[in-house]
Amino acid sequence: MKELPLKDGCYRTDPGAVFSRDLATLMFYPTMAAVVCHGSFLARYAARFYGHPGVCMSSMGVFVGLEAAGVRFDISGLDNVMNLTGPCVIIGNHMSVLETLTMPAIIGAYKDITFVIKKELATYPVFRYLLMSMNPIVVNRTNPREDLTAVLTQGSAILAEGRSLVIFPQSSRSVTFDPKVFNTIGIKLALRANVPVIPLAIKTDVWGNGKRIKDFGPIDPAKTAYFAFGQPMYIKDRGIQQHQLIIEFITEKLKQWQLSVSS
Repeated sequence: MKELPLKDGCYRTDPGAVFSRDLATLMFYPTMAAVVCHGSFLARYAARFYGHPGVCMSSMGVFVGLEAAGVRFDISGLDNVMNLTGPCVIIGNHMSVLETLTMPAIIGAYKDITFVIKKELATYPVFRYLLMSMNPIVVNRTNPREDLTAVLTQGSAILAEGRSLVIFPQSSRSVTFDPKVFNTIGIKLALRANVPVIPLAIKTDVWGNGKRIKDFGPIDPAKTAYFAFGQPMYIKDRGIQQHQLIIEFITEKLKQWQLSVSS
């Protein structure tokens, strides 16, 4: 399985040409369509041969396609994932569909992962076969109690199998981070399963929202896609302290990245 070339647990795209947003968008989506269609075909008709390696291969295709369109990645803290033995719950903010499509390429060589996803993603034509091949937890986000039960029950089983779970505990994606709507569902799952959590800060507004289909908007290569993985933490008591530490980690990283953009 292909790994990103890391230096001290970090990956940064080599500086290259920066295209206009329109050109980058036109370059990227045909590549993405080809990757997703190929992966979805294999996931649907050759599922036993696809699995986690196939998902990571498709995800790497999207990752490389973004870089080819001029998108630069800045990924740090991957050693926190690499050096962790056993499964974990990765808890992060959610900004665009980019993180869902590229996370298997970023950490799939070290962890077999799946996601908690919204029901709409599980019903997209073609796209759904690729996503559902990961056996994700599908939630409606209309009934918090039902969602919590699904995540705790299915999530515990996933973690017991040795697989890790990525959770974006927000009601919807947002380019701004609001701790008030950042719930503790991932903390509750990690406590129940007795596994560590890894904080994840994300800034992926390089992939904008679409006018007709929210998940497929313009690509802006003038921006950088940032990922930062924090140190693993085990949940103590009710996890209030760990939840606050995750919020602080995300808030601080977003501030740092915003300052680097402004300077």
